[in-house]
Amino acid sequence: MKKITFILLFLLIISCGVKQTQSMLSNGNYDGAIENAVDALRTNKTAKGKQDYVYLLEESFAKAKERDQSSLNLLIKENNPANYERIYNLYSKMRSRQERIKPLLPLPLLKEGRNAIFPMDDYSDEIISSKNNLSGFLYINAKKLMTSQNKMDFRQAFDDLRYLDELNPNYKDVRALMDQAQLKGTDFVHVYTKNETNMVIPTRLQDDLLDFSTYGINDKWTVYHNNRQKNINYDYGMIVNFRGIVISPEQVREKQFIKEKQIKDGTKTLLDSNGNVVKDSIGNAIKVDNFKTIKVNIYEFTQFKSCQVTAKIDYVDFRTNQLINAFPITSEFIFDYIYANYNGDKRACEADYYQYFERRAVPFPSNEQMIYDTGEDLKIKLKGIITNNRFR
Repeated sequence: MKKITFILLFLLIISCGVKQTQSMLSNGNYDGAIENAVDALRTNKTAKGKQDYVYLLEESFAKAKERDQSSLNLLIKENNPANYERIYNLYSKMRSRQERIKPLLPLPLLKEGRNAIFPMDDYSDEIISSKNNLSGFLYINAKKLMTSQNKMDFRQAFDDLRYLDELNPNYKDVRALMDQAQLKGTDFVHVYTKNETNMVIPTRLQDDLLDFSTYGINDKWTVYHNNRQKNINYDYGMIVNFRGIVISPEQVREKQFIKEKQIKDGTKTLLDSNGNVVKDSIGNAIKVDNFKTIKVNIYEFTQFKSCQVTAKIDYVDFRTNQLINAFPITSEFIFDYIYANYNGDKRACEADYYQYFERRAVPFPSNEQMIYDTGEDLKIKLKGIITNNRFR
């Protein structure tokens, strides 16, 4: 019974696969039909159950080849250099199609007593010729684009040259041209700070904010510099304007509170409501846990100081000296340090509070340190602005 079920399931799978392949063939998806048939024929290709796939493969191959050859004839007659890539791709596809089928040959058609027919052609000369034509076209077109003053044309030239380098490695001076196109297609951004507050901005904060090696934001076509470099014309500026710094006074907040808790303190004899000893079934007095209440007076001190920095990030187009965009940001750093002492039994409070009893007062951070510590949050927000708001 299991064997019959397996056979029926196998036949059902084959039937579904054949119908899908037939549908692809009918809809003109010849390469999809070929792929399905080839996959099905990789095992037991001479089995009777696989004969439908052989017929479908023969027909799909013939129609695909006829269609591609017809397209090629038209493209070649047009004699338009813009068609070189399509011509090369068609020849490459026709060769690749043959290579997929070759390992399966011969494929017998049992009822007709013959092998399926797959006319194979050597496309080597056509592929080499069309690749050379395409390479020349890409090279000339890229060189033409690189006579432009538009960075977007240099980017297109770079893409064409990279494709050419993959297609035809070491072709002429392509790699040198790629480097040139990369440089001339790149937007260079000068990033610097301005202090519009009445306070000194720590130098190390400015250095950290402008250390773009830690941001990981340089992309293929945008490079950020915090120091202007010679022989580079900067396209854009990004200015970190410090607008305001507010630092709170140093404060020590005091708080006193009491904690109570019941803890186990040995055992005691269990008494009933009349004060009599309660005994078990064999006459022994019953013992129960004895609990007592402990208490602790806690004196908690909180050292508090805060710093808030407001800034504005300006995007400027140096070519027009126009403000492109502006993004306000606010960052805050809070110094919050707790220490405590106590009278009584410290077991009355939670164990994780014990750490505060081991502490003593510490010096408050300087204003400069507070401003610098605020910079970590500033860096995160600055990176978010740059990541989400590219210059173009």
